[in-house]
Order: sequence, then structure tokens, then C-alpha cells
Amino acid sequence: MDFELVSLRLTRAAADKTPALIVLVQDGFTSGEDPISALVRRAIDAGDFATESGKLLASYGAARIAAAHVLLAGIGDGSAAQVRKAVAAAVTALKGAPAKSLTVCFAQAATAGAIAAAVQAVADASYVYTATRTVDKDKDRPKLKQAVIGAPDGDADAVQAEFEQAVGVVRGVQLAREWANRPANHATPTRLAEAAKELGKLPRIECEVLGPKEVAKLGMGAFQAVAQGSGEELRFIVLRYQGAAKGEAPVVLVGKGITFDTGGISLKPAPEMDEMKFDMSGAASVLGTFRALGELKPALNVVGLIPASENMPDGRAIKPGDVVTSMSGQTIEILNTDAEGRLVLCDALSYAERFKPRAVIDIATLTGACVIALGAVRSGLFASDDGLAEALHAAGESALDLCWRMPLDDDYAEGLKTNFADVANVAGRPAGAVTAAKFLQRFAKAYPWAHLDIAGTAWKGGKAKGATGRPVGLLVHYLLGQAGAAAAAEPKPDKSGGKGKPKARRN
Repeated sequence: MDFELVSLRLTRAAADKTPALIVLVQDGFTSGEDPISALVRRAIDAGDFATESGKLLASYGAARIAAAHVLLAGIGDGSAAQVRKAVAAAVTALKGAPAKSLTVCFAQAATAGAIAAAVQAVADASYVYTATRTVDKDKDRPKLKQAVIGAPDGDADAVQAEFEQAVGVVRGVQLAREWANRPANHATPTRLAEAAKELGKLPRIECEVLGPKEVAKLGMGAFQAVAQGSGEELRFIVLRYQGAAKGEAPVVLVGKGITFDTGGISLKPAPEMDEMKFDMSGAASVLGTFRALGELKPALNVVGLIPASENMPDGRAIKPGDVVTSMSGQTIEILNTDAEGRLVLCDALSYAERFKPRAVIDIATLTGACVIALGAVRSGLFASDDGLAEALHAAGESALDLCWRMPLDDDYAEGLKTNFADVANVAGRPAGAVTAAKFLQRFAKAYPWAHLDIAGTAWKGGKAKGATGRPVGLLVHYLLGQAGAAAAAEPKPDKSGGKGKPKARRN
């Protein structure tokens, strides 16, 4: 979908011959002299419309308004969260209409983040998966091709920057959704690597793909162990985005890429096992984040690592009780083969050390326990560094891609002790999300590290089954924040003719 930002007051919006017009109305609406204001005031006075977030009123052929379809949408206090809710509801309501484009305008001044929320809501609500469907071009393919976002008067530069960032995030989220939604036979480790190579064609991005021989040479015994039960060869994907000087330490993103998870010998129950195609959502989020980086081009270095494999139960598969040696040299007793994500991630975390990173963030649909703890609202956040945790939490709030910090007390690691290896890969049911994070922490001691458990947020089940693209928004906002902080810390040019020392700018 194409997005366009224009300056749009209600008077001009009334004359706009757009096929569909969504008017966002905030609490405290004050009526003007234009036709749209008159329509809103009549609807409120008649009790047919309220400014409560998500409330809608459709109108067709309204007097003195050029758009055929007009949809009034309440946005409550006008916050970004309320705007997102309202626009999503409005776009969903318009899905039956034949409009190929729409315009979203604000009846009052927009609050910070509202423009971005509108862009993201339009993209989310209009997304349709078609990659493996035989679709009727008139019925099933998405009709909406263009969205015009009408910005009210304000700081034009700030609004433009917010809009461009939102479009970049949308591009990344859509790519993540697309790959996470694909069935496992259409998103094998090899095909995932091909998708990463396509990203290598974008500005400042390079891609390297390692196969079984290279992974064996690196000593990634834990990763190899998971892959050995599958007929599909593993792939270890290395993406590099260089937006800053070569010597600047990168942020490393590590995405779990289990393209299908049967549980291995510790076989999962049959109901909803099809949803285990989503077990590579962490990998998809890394791909999506790099897609956004290629669009936004921040002054930052980023590395993406994706250990991609299937977890299958054939005669070569690992068995409960097997002991494998990780890249770090630590031995691992595999008590449950369905706790495979942490096995592929631990070797990737060891590999990350070679980049001397400023921070490492792994992203994984890791535990059902995190779903029980936090549901589908917030991703679980674990971190060894308070500053990193605070930055990720703030980025999630800004992106409306929420997370919540969970504990990492050393006592939680007691259950990982075993008589037969350096560590076991599971520690029982209690605090399962925390003990999984404690396992990963053993392999991430050389740098500031965070772990995002997205098992509850990466996809939806039921009738709305499909990938969400989370946490691409959180990751992109975090990375842009790091690039901004680095720029702010650069010395100011010395305008004193060489006298005195330049001072660093601080936020």
C-alpha cells in the first residue's frame, strides 16, 4: 500500500474527491463553519455519534462533502492508542466498500504519535494474506491501494519525520507478517535465507548464509542437534546493516527461526499444532526490522542473526537425556526436545560475541509460560542491563508494541542443574518463562543482553488467526532511539576558532 501525507484542514477535506473519508473526532470537539464540522455537530447533538474511541457513524452522499463514503470515528482523548483503535475499526468497517483509496483526517490538532498510529492502523486493518491462496481478484485481494493521511496544522518537520518513520515500520511489520504466516513448506530454512538475501539488495545491508558444514565448523552443537531430525537443512543467516562507521559497535538482534516445531521426540499434542509454523516469528521480526532499516537508514550499525531449522521427530532426532556441546563449550542435557528454541539461540548468542556488540537482543516465541503470565497484550522482557531494559520498555510504549520486564533472580536457575551436563535445557513448569531466560543468560555474559519472549504476542489464534508482526515496531523504535542518542552525544562543531573543547550534547 502507498501512503501519502498532506496538510488537510476540514474545509479542504470536505472538497476532497476521495472515495472514502475517515474523520477522527476527539473529545471536546468545537464546531466550525465547514460542512464536515456541521455533520459532526448534528450527529453529536442527535445522539447518533459519540467521540468515545472506536465509535463510528457512516454517512453516504453527505451534503456539501465530495467524498461518497464518510465515516466519523471517535478517538476519545486523541492519544495514539485511541487513534489506532479508531482507525482500525473504521478501515475494517470500510472493507466491504469498493474504494481503492481513502483519506484519514483529524477534526482537531493531532497529539504526538497520532499520525504514526493512523498509518499503522490502516496498514494492519487492510492487510490480507494471499501468498498461498487461489484468490478471486475481485473478492479476496485487498482493494485498498492508497491511504492519504491528512495532518492538521502543526510542526511540519516533526509531522513529516513521524510519518516517514511510521511508513518504515509498516514496511517491516508487513514483511514479518508475510513470512510468519507462510506454511512451513513455503517457509523452510532455505527459503527464509532467500528472503534474507533479498534484503541484501537494500541500501547498506549485506547478507551471508551459512550451511551445515560451516555451522559444524563453528562448533554449534546445540543448533545442529535440533536440526538433525529434519530432512530440511539448517541455515544460519547473518545480516549486517551499516549506517555508522565500521568501528562503531553494533546492536545485535537474534531471532529464533524454528520454521516448524513438532516438539521432536517430546511430541506436541495435535490440536493447533499447525500454529507451530509461527515458531519462526522471532526470525521474521528480524527480517522485518532490517526491511525498516533499509527504508529509514538510521546512523547505527546493526547485525541480525537467525538460526533457522525445523524440529522434527525422525530416527536421527535428539532424544530426552541426550547431552550436546554448545558453541560456548558448555554441555547441555536435553530433558525435553520441545525446549529447542533455547538450544538454537544459545549458539547464536555465543556467535554474537565476535561483533563486540553494544547490546544483544534475542527475540523468540519461547515459552507457553509467558502466554500464561502476560497473555497477548505485552511481550515478556528479560534483561541483564537496566539501561537496556528501560530503553526497550520505552520503545515499546512509543511504538504501541508493549512489553513488560520480568525477573532474572539467580535462584530461578537452580532447576537447571543436572548430574549429567553443565546445564539442563528445562527446569520444570514453575516460572517456565523465567527459567528459559536464565538458560539463555548463561550464554550472554559478555555483553548487555535482553530477551523478548513473544509467544503470546507474535500471532493471533481463532478466526483472526495470523501473525501480528510484533515486535518489529518496538525494535525499530529502540534502534532509532539509539541512533538519535549517538547523534546527540557527538561533539558540537568548534566555532571558537580552535579555542576551548567541544561539549557533548545531552538529551
